[in-house]
Amino acid sequence: MTDFAALLGVLLDGQVRFILAGGVAATVHGSARLTRDVDVVYDQKTDNIEALVAALSSHHPVLRGAPAGLPFKLDAPTLKAGLNFTLTTDLGDLDLLGEIAGGGTYADLIARAIRIDVFGRTCLCLSIDQLIAAKRAAGRPKDVEATAELELIRDRTRTS
Repeated sequence: MTDFAALLGVLLDGQVRFILAGGVAATVHGSARLTRDVDVVYDQKTDNIEALVAALSSHHPVLRGAPAGLPFKLDAPTLKAGLNFTLTTDLGDLDLLGEIAGGGTYADLIARAIRIDVFGRTCLCLSIDQLIAAKRAAGRPKDVEATAELELIRDRTRTS
C-alpha cells in the first residue's frame, strides 16, 4: 500500500523538482479512479537528480517487477543513464518519469503545470489538458477510459 502523503512529503522535503502526473494527478482534478502509485515527471538536471537520490535512498528503492536478485542501485549515474524508473520503496510505489508521451520532459511541461495543494503541501501538477494529452498519447485501455472521464471533468469545470 502506497503512503501517498509520505512519498510526496519525502520529495518535497528533499527539494526535488517534479510535476505530479498519472493517477494521483487525475484524482487531484476530480477523477474517481484509484491508483496504486505516484507518478512524477522529474527535472533531469544534475542537482535535481542528486536531490532525488538523497531523498529516496533511506527508503530502499528497488525496481518494481524486476527479477529477484537483479542488481540495482538508485544513484546519480543510474538516473543519468536511464529515463523512466518504476520503483517500490518502503513508502510504496513511485514511477520516476524523465519524459511522458504527449507531454515531454519536465522542462517541456513546467510552463503549463499548475500549483496544487495535496495532503497539506503544495506541489506542481500537470494541468488537466496536459494530463488528457498524456493519457491520450499513452493509449492503453485504462488511459482511454481515464481520458473520457477527464474530458468530462474539464468540460464541466469550464462551463461552471
